[in-house]
Amino acid sequence: MGTSSIDKLRQDVLEANLALPREGLVAGTAGNVSGIARRDGVFVIKPSGVPYEKIGAEDLVVMNTEGDVVSGDLRPSVDWPHHLEIYRRMPDVGAVVHTHSVYATMFAMIGRPIPVYSTAHADIFGTEIPCTPYVDNIADHIGRAILEHRRAGCPAMLLGCHGAFTFDATVGKALKAAVMLEYVAKTCKGALELAAVLGEKLEPFPEDRAKLWYDRHHGGIYGQEEGG
Repeated sequence: MGTSSIDKLRQDVLEANLALPREGLVAGTAGNVSGIARRDGVFVIKPSGVPYEKIGAEDLVVMNTEGDVVSGDLRPSVDWPHHLEIYRRMPDVGAVVHTHSVYATMFAMIGRPIPVYSTAHADIFGTEIPCTPYVDNIADHIGRAILEHRRAGCPAMLLGCHGAFTFDATVGKALKAAVMLEYVAKTCKGALELAAVLGEKLEPFPEDRAKLWYDRHHGGIYGQEEGG
């Protein structure tokens, strides 16, 4: 990877990390974003335990796909094995975001997936957002749990009693999935509470209805072409 390319990846990953506290998705130093350059077999990830407001591009850690640090003076996030396991097992993924965002974590704490109750949910995720059972933080156990329980096409996963991971082709898309995951979790919680107050039952979208909205959103109709 040329210098300009690694600098661009560093900048993208830096900006996404800085967006986490701005979007209200993390507290303290929790959470992290990484992005991978597959041709060169390296990925860039947030350093461990450094306050977001003190992170610069030069502080990000570059690691290879063997799990070795190849550039950077700081230790990488302790979650790097999970990011690496996702990269190894999901070749379409170019970036990973991990947060403990409040509303998504509420669902993770009770071990419940988030059903599709809205078009906004269907647009981005296309299916219920699954939740793994509790898994420890040893080695690549979290990464393996994500791979075991993920749903095809859904760029998000809740971790039982823990938090959330999102993953997509680019840093920007993985970040968008994290923001939308929290939005969906918040509106879902509110709708469930309102339905309970009104004595109503909230019915999830049928699978074919959710797929219709997902296909429309991802089928080149929504938004602008790249560079447009």
